[in-house]
Amino acid sequence: MTRDELAVKILNENLPGVVESVSDFRGERTLIVPKKRIKDVGRVLRDDPALRYNFLSDIVADDYLPDYPRFAVSYHLLSLPHKHRLRLRVWVDDPDDGPETMAELWPIATWLEMEVWDLMGVRFAGNGSLRRLFLPEDWQGHPLRKDYPLGYEEVQFSFNWQEIDAKKPYAKE
Repeated sequence: MTRDELAVKILNENLPGVVESVSDFRGERTLIVPKKRIKDVGRVLRDDPALRYNFLSDIVADDYLPDYPRFAVSYHLLSLPHKHRLRLRVWVDDPDDGPETMAELWPIATWLEMEVWDLMGVRFAGNGSLRRLFLPEDWQGHPLRKDYPLGYEEVQFSFNWQEIDAKKPYAKE
């Protein structure tokens, strides 16, 4: 039995029916779990001696607009003792009603959730530290969302440099 299969087996023994689906892509396994059970799943994966996913390496979010649920939040876990990786994924309909914070299990989650909120706008219940991390405090919106308006500036090349240079603020002086 591979470590991936063992993780699914142990989760189903401890939390029956919690694994909604399993996805394998290029040697990476992703477990889709319900948003409301993410903390329970994380606790089992961290605390079970056969698994010991004791390091949360990243939390990321994907925007699937126009599909719904629109957002997917992925947790990238690493078992240092077993040298094995696993991804957990939850689907989020409303970004203001995101998953529960994982900071109780992995303290680094506070910062990783702050990054997801700053760039994608997904709130994590119980994380009292959600604030801008990369963008200025007065920034409007979340720039990694698919519906975020794109700023546009034409790229300067040797064939169009005069046209672009004429539009620069210093050209008006």
